Amino acid sequence: MAQTDRLGLPLIAAGQAKKEVTHNEGLMTLDLAVQACAESADLAVPPAAPSAGQCWIVGSGASGAWTGQEGLLAGWTSAGWLFLTPRAGWRIWVQNRQNIVAFDGVGWSDDPVRADGYYQAGVRVLGVQQPAIATPSGGTVVDSEARVALAAILGVLRAHGLIAS
Repeated sequence: MAQTDRLGLPLIAAGQAKKEVTHNEGLMTLDLAVQACAESADLAVPPAAPSAGQCWIVGSGASGAWTGQEGLLAGWTSAGWLFLTPRAGWRIWVQNRQNIVAFDGVGWSDDPVRADGYYQAGVRVLGVQQPAIATPSGGTVVDSEARVALAAILGVLRAHGLIAS
């Protein structure tokens, strides 16, 4: 059967009988792939009672109906499981992680920008904004005020993960 180049959508052949089957398969694939949102990217066993329209990124060591489908997008449809092979550049919101994962052509990885900060190599290097640091004032004991201000700056930089503790 002829397919589209990017998503592998089935193409209707001239004179084909039961064109609606091919057309409906293409629509189900689009429904799963466009604006994808996965429940989880950590499961290796299919859920017992999925709802139509829910999908998951199949985790390693998959079993049951997901055997051999590791890393694929698995969507539950009225006709059963539909699996899509991701392409490099796909980005999917993962509900249980509350962030986006991206496929690089080999595997899925969490996006560096998350609700609780910015991550580099899995380490948070920028966190939520900390309270303001008071500006030194007075001038009578400049050295001690400067030390307090510098200590506060260092504390905030450490809290943000910009410098190590």
